Amino acid sequence: MGLLSQGSPLSWEETKRHADHVRRHGILQFLHIYHAVKDRHKDVLKWGDEVEYMLVSFDHENKKVRLVLSGEKVLETLQEKGERTNPNHPTLWRPEYGSYMIEGTPGQPYGGTMSEFNTVEANMRKRRKEATSVLEENQAVCTITSFPRLGCPGFTLPEFKPNPVEGGASKSLFFPDEAINKHPRFSTLTRNIRHRRGEKVVINVPIFKDRNTPSPFIETFPEDDEASRASKPEHIYMDAMGFGMGNCCLQVTFQACSISEARYLYDQLATICPIVMALSAASPFYRGYVSDIDCRWGVISASVDDRTREERGLEPLKNNNYRISKSRYDSIDSYLSKCGEKYNDIDLTIDKEIYEQLLQEGIDHLLAQHVAHLFIRDPLTLFEEKIHLDDANESDHFENIQSTNWQTMRFKPPPPNSDIGWRVEFRPMEVQLTDFENSAYVVFVVLLTRVILSYKLDFLIPLSKVDENMKVAQKRDAVLQGMFYFRKDICKGGNAVVDGCGKAQNSTELAAEEYTLMSIDTIINGKEGVFPGLIPILNSYLENMEVDVDTRCSILNYLKLIKKRASGELMTVARWMREFIANHPDYKQDSVITDGMNYSLILKCNQIANELCECPELLGSAFRKVKYSGSKTDSSN
Repeated sequence: MGLLSQGSPLSWEETKRHADHVRRHGILQFLHIYHAVKDRHKDVLKWGDEVEYMLVSFDHENKKVRLVLSGEKVLETLQEKGERTNPNHPTLWRPEYGSYMIEGTPGQPYGGTMSEFNTVEANMRKRRKEATSVLEENQAVCTITSFPRLGCPGFTLPEFKPNPVEGGASKSLFFPDEAINKHPRFSTLTRNIRHRRGEKVVINVPIFKDRNTPSPFIETFPEDDEASRASKPEHIYMDAMGFGMGNCCLQVTFQACSISEARYLYDQLATICPIVMALSAASPFYRGYVSDIDCRWGVISASVDDRTREERGLEPLKNNNYRISKSRYDSIDSYLSKCGEKYNDIDLTIDKEIYEQLLQEGIDHLLAQHVAHLFIRDPLTLFEEKIHLDDANESDHFENIQSTNWQTMRFKPPPPNSDIGWRVEFRPMEVQLTDFENSAYVVFVVLLTRVILSYKLDFLIPLSKVDENMKVAQKRDAVLQGMFYFRKDICKGGNAVVDGCGKAQNSTELAAEEYTLMSIDTIINGKEGVFPGLIPILNSYLENMEVDVDTRCSILNYLKLIKKRASGELMTVARWMREFIANHPDYKQDSVITDGMNYSLILKCNQIANELCECPELLGSAFRKVKYSGSKTDSSN
């Protein structure tokens, strides 16, 4: 969730008064880091994953499942039993936005050897088992992206009612502030986004129109004029940060060998983000309704959109400096490597003074405009104790802005005075039900980075086309129905892609000739005469590597899952959930998910995650059925 400072949080008005101070010193902190480590090379290739979990409680007697607001207590227990007792403990636990959420990572980053791939799933299993061991009876940790009845009456345990009047953090009609993590960063973020925006956030998700869904589908909010104005016909309306940041995801961070390699990986993986997002689609339900989207990305983007009406282009600029085209949670806006420059076809709003300052300090144009674009944003949280810092040895002001620009990729400079290198974070994936699936997606992306670097691959297309792909990726059944712009010849970069693109085409040539629309099946599995396919390329790489038998079998099992999800032989989690609800005996084809249906779905998800039942339509034969006791709940209790 980014920077977690401790101290006394400031109100939005107080934070606003210090915004220029934070930006000015944030840039100074970045410059200190850059000049200290810009020439650093040969850092070891390291990487690690982040899995977010929801805590749920099953009421088997009444056929209900609720989110348990015990995240802080669970986290404290896990940290006390783990890293505080043993600094080398194999898992780390961190807070997340929801007080029903926790985040788990490996205790140490994975290294560059192939055998590391065979330890990912075991570590994820350990995390699930550890977290489960500190829960109460009939409780479970679930890796579901969105809780289907989030925001419905009584969705939390203990139950709290929303507080839409002034004084609350979100003023939501649906999401109680008690469901927000108690760390002051989270409620302050929520309140300050609303105050900066000048109104509540607005999330409108298209409803899935089933046979008995009202037509038109219209929600009415007679007690709330703001909601009445904001809600749209044929859409599910939501009004709080928790509807986005209260979802779970799966992320991977890579340490590169140098800054140039990090910038190259950042660009190449940015084009892969919408593809993997569609492949990992797992969130079709919102606020008790069946939606017409399969991914959370647009929901979370709207949930933290702090832009004013002026910045959104709805009113003339008067009190603000910029028109800003996107929420601060969105796809990237510029490539960072030299080979990406000619594909930067999105108008980039930048702070010109910061841009000129960075150029004068020796930062190149591409990196300078990237940072100057991030810094058009205001800080959203500030702690009184963290206003005046040592810019040469601290980076809180830089991270304040950096960590609240939540984009598909994040370019991460090393922390000051550390042995950590230049990193990039891959952020679009939806979390999956099982440790096997989550491991498969992580291994696929990490292996892809190894192949990109080894074969000097070039996936770059105009960034505007990546944005179009992002929109397609979130649609229902995008993995089967969507067509995505993708580069046709990914080997044109020659042998020096990282240092400047080798034989890349002259920028005067028509970029349109370099890419075409492809299905995800073609991109992942290949199609003769069109594209070789990412899985065949990965398989070719594996054949040329020395890999022990167990590791090779594990990797091939993971790639088999990705391959079959792409072809449609196996369902995405989103499609499987839709089918489950559609076939539920209580479902009335009206797009409504009742408590009983939600209970059945989450119970089934938990049984699948703990290998208490099989699910061949979701996992196929690739799933290794090694049973373990990782659940404290069963419907027979």
